[in-house]
Amino acid sequence: MASEFAFKTIRDLSNGLARKDFSPTELLASTLARYEEIEPSLNMFAHVDFDLAQEQAKASEARIMGGGKLSELDGIPTSVKDLIAVKGMPMRAGSKATSNASQTIDAPSVDRLRSAGAVILGKSTTSEFGCKAVGDSQLTGITRNPWNTDLTPGGSSCGAAAMVAAGLVPYALGTDGGGSVRIPASLTGLFGIKANFGRVAIFPTSATPTLAHVGPLARNAEDAATVLSTIAGYDRHDPFTVVGAQPDFVGAMKSYRNLRIAWSPTLGFGRVDPEVLQITEQAVTHIERLGLKVDLVDSVMSDPIDMWTAEFYAGVGTKLRDFIHNKPELLDPPVLEILKKALGQDMQDYYQSVFERYEFREKMRSFFEVYDILLTPTLPVTAFQVGLDLPPGYEDKNIVSWATFTYPFNLTGQPAASIPVGFASNGMPVGLQAISSTHDEISILALAHAYQKTSRYHHETPDAFAT
Repeated sequence: MASEFAFKTIRDLSNGLARKDFSPTELLASTLARYEEIEPSLNMFAHVDFDLAQEQAKASEARIMGGGKLSELDGIPTSVKDLIAVKGMPMRAGSKATSNASQTIDAPSVDRLRSAGAVILGKSTTSEFGCKAVGDSQLTGITRNPWNTDLTPGGSSCGAAAMVAAGLVPYALGTDGGGSVRIPASLTGLFGIKANFGRVAIFPTSATPTLAHVGPLARNAEDAATVLSTIAGYDRHDPFTVVGAQPDFVGAMKSYRNLRIAWSPTLGFGRVDPEVLQITEQAVTHIERLGLKVDLVDSVMSDPIDMWTAEFYAGVGTKLRDFIHNKPELLDPPVLEILKKALGQDMQDYYQSVFERYEFREKMRSFFEVYDILLTPTLPVTAFQVGLDLPPGYEDKNIVSWATFTYPFNLTGQPAASIPVGFASNGMPVGLQAISSTHDEISILALAHAYQKTSRYHHETPDAFAT
């Protein structure tokens, strides 16, 4: 089932294209043949435009043959999550409550991918408006995990994670408003990062504008850094975007300084599957063997889920208010239920949560005056059955709060990533989350790169899709 290009990194493919070992059109043809084989099993795409991809590959081929390669991404296939605008393609957000009309503009991240010569295959699947941390929606159905197709790849960037984990593309763009890059990265054995809030511009305005991030899912930290270098930077459409010189994500990650690291297995409020805890603790020990000191910090915070829920679901609920009141049958029932609650908030209670969020951000700022990196499990569990909104044993949580460790750092806006660090006895991947201080993506990338130079987990591939 695997082609000669499956599971190759951006560097592998870029170097091969530069040497003219193969052409962008040959790479695309192989990718499309593999798509035909694996899409029925995984359901990764909400929309495809292979005619456009062919045009992009031919243009890339002409550039490369003429010695005018635009970037490391030139000629390499990828996809964009269906919460991000791509000109000429619909943006359905995983929802029947959206129009099938084509978008008239590219999001800034997509515009930069095009300028770098990327070959965009289409739009990847998402849960409805990114509201669930699993991989299904009423619009596109169930997206499945390549490691075990009976299990979820997580969400909401489910299609993006599935196609990278299955070796279709070396990277894909996702979004992260409460963990939607890091959750599927953990459940599918990938490296996924949300950079600092505002590092990657977002436009059109997200339904969750103070929480949303765009970020890459890739096989390793180096590939993610390459993509981040391309899509990051100020854009006039997004008032939150960071102004000023962009860090050298790729160059600076290749040597790590004496990082001050904290390890918190629960953050002070979470509960974790014992096997997940054991695997992540082993990864922390591995990091200590790199010559880094790691402090155990049991309690970092109280659970900020009420703050996050008030902000995230109020934004989406406002966006979908007419459908909630007039056409509720078009919405995913668990999403509808939580949006109704969010819209029922008292204004005074809502603004109380806003001010509590500022206090929470200050608390975390102070914490990162002592530490450069905070490590946690990315998730408390491994992948679970498709069709479930929550993992077994977490029925007391909501459709995102079961993902204990990710959403706090959307409230703070700090960089955060999931690093693949092992496999549970059920054969499913486990991720370790690394969070850094504001605007310090380099520390995360450097630590992950150092770890991955001395581990093999990011090289593992799902048996069913590797042969």
